[in-house]
Formats: sequence, C-alpha cells, structure tokens
Amino acid sequence: MEREKLSILKDIFGSYQRTGSEYLFYCPKCDHHKSKLSVNIDKNVFKCWVCEYSGANIHRLVRRYGNYNQQKAWKKFQETFDLGEFEATIHNMFEEDEKEASHLTPLPKEFVSLANKNLPYSALPALRYLKDRGVTKKDIVYWKIGYCPEGEYKNRVIVPSFNLEGRANFFVARTYTNGWPKYMSPQTRRNNIVFNKLFLDFQSDITITEGVFDAIVAGPNAVPILGSNLKENSTLFQEIVKNDTSVYIALDIDADKKAMRLIDDFLKYDIELYKINISPYNDLGEMTKDEFLERKKEASFLTSENYLSYKISNLF
Repeated sequence: MEREKLSILKDIFGSYQRTGSEYLFYCPKCDHHKSKLSVNIDKNVFKCWVCEYSGANIHRLVRRYGNYNQQKAWKKFQETFDLGEFEATIHNMFEEDEKEASHLTPLPKEFVSLANKNLPYSALPALRYLKDRGVTKKDIVYWKIGYCPEGEYKNRVIVPSFNLEGRANFFVARTYTNGWPKYMSPQTRRNNIVFNKLFLDFQSDITITEGVFDAIVAGPNAVPILGSNLKENSTLFQEIVKNDTSVYIALDIDADKKAMRLIDDFLKYDIELYKINISPYNDLGEMTKDEFLERKKEASFLTSENYLSYKISNLF
C-alpha cells in the first residue's frame, strides 16, 4: 500500500528524496527551491520545514493539489479506515442535537425572485441597491436573491438558504430603504442551520464569513455564520471536522475575539486553517471580489505551533 501511495504522490509532486521513514518533496505551497515537504506515509502526516504547512492526513495534499484521477486513486485508501468507528467518535465529541432537516422556514409569501427575466417596476430599487453593493446578475442567480414589495419584509432584499433537499430553511432580509432594523431574519434556532448547505462542497476549502453579503464577495463555497458564534456542537462545525475541510476565516474587524475563539476550537481538531486579513476595511463586504481573492492568496496559515506568535504579532 505504501508503494501505491508513494506512486500517487510522485505523480502529483514529482521527484523525492527518502530520509529514513520520510519522503521529501518540493512544497507546492511555498515553492521552496529545495525539497522540504516531509511526508510520513506510515504515520499519515506531512510538514514543510520552510513554510510550516502541515497536516495530520496526507489526503489533504492529494485533495488540494491532485487531479481527479489522482484523488480517486487515493480515495480507496481513505475507505480502508473504520468509518463506523470514526462516525461514532465524532458523535461523542459533540452534544446530541436536533436534526437539521427538521428546521424548515418558508420564504415570505410576498417574496419575488430577482432571477426572473420579467420583473415588475417595484424591483428597480432592490436591483439598484444590489448593484451599488457590487452584486452581479450572476450572484443574484447563484444565491437565489429576491425581494418583498409588501408585507412584514417590505422593501427588503431577501437572501434565502436551502438545505440539502433544496427546501428553504432560513433567510436574511436586508432593507434597501431607511427601514429599521437593517437586517431581519426568522426567529429560529440557528445552531443546526448551515446557510445554503445545498451549494457547499466540504471536499474543497470553505470560507467562513460574518454575513451573507460578505459571503457573496467571497464567492462560491463561502458560508456566513450570521453574526453568531460557531460552537463546536453546531452542524457547520461538525461537518467541517467530519470532512477535514480546509477553512479560511474572514470575519469582520470588530469580531477579532470571535475569530480567535473559533481558531482555537478548530486547531483542537487539527483543521487546516487560514486567516484572511481584511484591514483596513471593517468587513469583507466592502471589498471587491478581485481584492478578496488577492487577500485569500496572502492568508496566514495557522498551526498550533505558530498561532501564539500570530496572536502576539496582531496585538501591536
């Protein structure tokens, strides 16, 4: 099995050197001129001795840098683990909670989709507001954005959330006039709701944002936590841990304490973690999409070893 795994890694990363029980490849993350990415197949761990890119599952490397065929070839090794035992372990990590499927919140009866071709005149203010915020027609279609011309959510843009069955389970309503409060949403328990889980891919990296407009800027595979704390017993947290998903954290400037707490929790489970710097903006929603992508490329890679230094450096 080790020989097969090594063959796949060689296909992805090229030539290697062997040092004892470890194999040294060129690191695809820092692109150092020497082979400094140490991979121990027997222990299923890897670490770059230059940029400190590391992980407790080599599958992360294959998933991030391998092509479809290489990922498929590696997957058979993943399936040799006792998945039943793993699921039981994960279950015992967290409090048992209500099932997400039981949380369904229909959209307001006055909801009008802005993805329609023929829109009424009343849609113009909502479209103008979205355009001013940099939301494109493509975004409107992807996020299924609409508005309410009447009713409790009158003069508000509606950004809906859908569960895996494609049924609405939550929505955020943002005023495009001078309405108060600026944001409204259904009074329902959020701990079990993964916003737009229908469109999320936990096999790719996920960006965690504060609000829905931040997530729109971050693009596909971004999920807002809607201003709440992401607790370890929440459905989103559990999905990330179970899937060993790489996470980019891009919370608002005034949510630094929340971000630090979230980083501490994720590092306990050895999640591959990155922190995106959004300064001098107050929130990600103020950026352009292109600027966010540049910031994402420059994100700080966090590990248990370097996190203390990161916190100290950000105090000054």
